[in-house]
Amino acid sequence: MIKENIQALLEEIPENVQLVAVSKTKPNQDILEALTANQLHFGENKVQELEQKFKDLSKEIKWHMIGHLQTNKVKYIVDFVHLIHGVDKPKLLKEINKRAENIKKKVDVLLQIHIAKEETKFGFSEEEIHEFLLEDFHKTYPWINLKGLMGMATYTENQKQVAKEFNLLRKIFDQYNNKIEGFDILSMGMTNDYKIAINEGSTMIRVGSGIFGERNYNNGN
Repeated sequence: MIKENIQALLEEIPENVQLVAVSKTKPNQDILEALTANQLHFGENKVQELEQKFKDLSKEIKWHMIGHLQTNKVKYIVDFVHLIHGVDKPKLLKEINKRAENIKKKVDVLLQIHIAKEETKFGFSEEEIHEFLLEDFHKTYPWINLKGLMGMATYTENQKQVAKEFNLLRKIFDQYNNKIEGFDILSMGMTNDYKIAINEGSTMIRVGSGIFGERNYNNGN
């Protein structure tokens, strides 16, 4: 059903919205089936698992690091990762920039904004991001391509609250997408709320269980 789930999603979402299949904890066999639907963008949240899948699978795959990334793990993925989603503090940006300079390769990243009511979620506050982006970003981080923003809404059945949080992120995004070169990705929306996210302007959604089924937490990952 993986192939059919992807095809159904692609028929449903607008053409300008990129689908990232969240393959964390899923076996290579599931990813191979997704590839038969021409799905090339996959998201992982653990560096070790991402490294292993990169080694094992097709080099055509565009790997997205969607989890919370520790600075001491950047060196393991910087040479092959397609996009790092959850950049949530300047310290991490500095490390990515340093590692990218070492291999002379620019790295694409998204800045994570804290829009949820849940304190467990990471990200810059609205005030911090404005202060941060008013600086000359490309001069400070010459080896980083700032592609846009990402955020996760509160996990709740209150759709109005989710829409309000996504709308806030869209408004922040709109203030910079014409001021920063290449700043055109708004990554928001997962299996439970991607329809709301798209209505609020998302250009990239991250869908896991809606493609692969519920995650398996008992396989050692």
